[in-house]
Amino acid sequence: MNKIVFTFALLVTTTVTTMAQTARQVLDKAAKTVTSESGVKADFKLTNSVGSTNGTIAIKGVKFHATTPQAIVWYDGKTQWTYMKNNDEVNITTPTAAQQQAINPYTFINLYRQGYKLTMNKSASSFTVHLTAQESSRKIQELFITVDKKSYQPTQVKMLQGKKWTTFDISGIKKQQISDATFRFSQKDFPSAEVIDLR
Repeated sequence: MNKIVFTFALLVTTTVTTMAQTARQVLDKAAKTVTSESGVKADFKLTNSVGSTNGTIAIKGVKFHATTPQAIVWYDGKTQWTYMKNNDEVNITTPTAAQQQAINPYTFINLYRQGYKLTMNKSASSFTVHLTAQESSRKIQELFITVDKKSYQPTQVKMLQGKKWTTFDISGIKKQQISDATFRFSQKDFPSAEVIDLR
C-alpha cells in the first residue's frame, strides 16, 4: 500500500515539475522574441479599472519609450520622463521596480525567472502561463502571460497589483535598430512644456 502511495506521489511530483519546466521554456522562448540588442517595437492596448488606451512601445534592454493619446513616457534605465499632453507638462521621476512593472508589459522578461510558481494551460493556438508569487511582499502577486504557439511572441500580459488587474494586449512585434536617444526626453522637442522634477 505504501509503495502505491509513494509511486502516486512520485508521479504527481514529476508531472508538476515537468509542467513548470515546460512553462519556463515557453517564457524563455517568448523572452527571446522581444529581446534584442538593437531594439524591439510593438503596438499595445492597456486596459485597467480606470478604462483603456492604446499606443506603441519601444524596448531596448531595460530602456523603454511608450506613446499613447494621453501621454509619452521615456525611460533610459534610470530616469523616467512622463509628458502629459493635456497640460503640456513633463514629470521627471526615478521609478521603483514595481512602478516600472505597472507601465512596461515587457518586465515579465526578467520577472518570471525567480520568485514565482509557474503553471500552464494550452489551447489550439497559444500557451497561457500563470505566475503566482511565492512571497506576499511581491508587488505583482499574479500574472497571466499568453504566448502564440507558432511565433512564441507574447500576445497578452495580465497582471494583478493589489486587487486590481491590468491587461496589456500586444501585437506587431518587430526587432529593429533603435537609437538610445529614443529613450530620453528632449526639451527642444517640447519647448513650451513645464518640466517638474519629482526625484
